Amino acid sequence: MNTVSEATGSTQGELERLVGDLRNLLSSHDLDGIPEIKQLRKRLDDGIHAARDSAVRAAQDAAEQAKEAARIADRYAHDEPWRVASAALAVGALVGFLLARR
Repeated sequence: MNTVSEATGSTQGELERLVGDLRNLLSSHDLDGIPEIKQLRKRLDDGIHAARDSAVRAAQDAAEQAKEAARIADRYAHDEPWRVASAALAVGALVGFLLARR
């Protein structure tokens, strides 16, 4: 889950740098006389807010899905402890066998 937040933060940082560069370009006073620039600035701000909201929602959804998967795994482990222990024993035996062959 930490990886998801790191990836989201990295992507958000790159997006903010790109938007900052674009804002600096559009904030030039030489462009104030062009009516389309004002509309473009507004669309850029609206797009930034929408993208930020979308990224936050995606991160929250991913975190919630991870929590739900952990709850399901925990419930299964409590409901079927012998199956989980048997599977762990089988995996451990397989890893031990593979390491012993080296």
